[in-house]
Amino acid sequence: MENPKKLLLFDLDGTLLRNDKTISEYTLEILDKCKNCGCLIGISTSRSEQNCLEFIKNIKPDILISSGGALVRSSESIIYTSSFSKAETKNFIEVTRKICGMDCQITVDTLDANYWNYKSNPKEQDKSWGDSIYTDYIDFDQEALKICVEIPELNLAQKLCDSFSELDSQRFSDGDWYKFTKSGVTKEKAILAICKTCNVSQSDIIAFGDDCVDIGMLKICGIGVAMGNAIQEVKDIADDITLSNEEDGVAVYLEKYMLYAK
Repeated sequence: MENPKKLLLFDLDGTLLRNDKTISEYTLEILDKCKNCGCLIGISTSRSEQNCLEFIKNIKPDILISSGGALVRSSESIIYTSSFSKAETKNFIEVTRKICGMDCQITVDTLDANYWNYKSNPKEQDKSWGDSIYTDYIDFDQEALKICVEIPELNLAQKLCDSFSELDSQRFSDGDWYKFTKSGVTKEKAILAICKTCNVSQSDIIAFGDDCVDIGMLKICGIGVAMGNAIQEVKDIADDITLSNEEDGVAVYLEKYMLYAK
């Protein structure tokens, strides 16, 4: 059997992307050099697949984990997916609106798109935002890989979580948004599926992240690297800490420890 390949795995927001949602030419150059050295390049993000594609079009990753681990691709092939059924999705939206109010903002990732009942067009606020389809969720009839809800009140968030047994939830650190997926859907479970399918060993993965949803990923990989801008909980469990996303922390780390080391 072939020797396992080295996989470099990156979160997007706050990690590979700068704050303006671009990837610097320096970072692209370093990633290309790593690829030429035989490394696989992977993205692991809570964004939907369609939402993140325009940000990574210059990378052409070998591995793409999206929707927080609910969808995993190796090249063009889906190797893992987990979604709420149409009935489960409809029920979740109905219960969410009963608990959090009819005007609460909800986003839904499907296999083909990202839906959002936004109050103002996100692209008018931030032109770098990926495409989202507006919907009022009336007669919404889609399977959901991931559902996000804006919930400013902690007690309502807990009440919503307590209303479902087969559900995983996680709050993002930079706002009042919560991520909901089927029970057991995580970035780390997606990584295990990749290892099994793509001849990659966990010990040969270097993962980079900055937020609470990245903690499990950094823990199970051979080397977990926290960004300089990461929340303290991520830095506490990381094997190493690099510079911030605004300082090209990913590229600086890889150039020093992957390229110079060779």
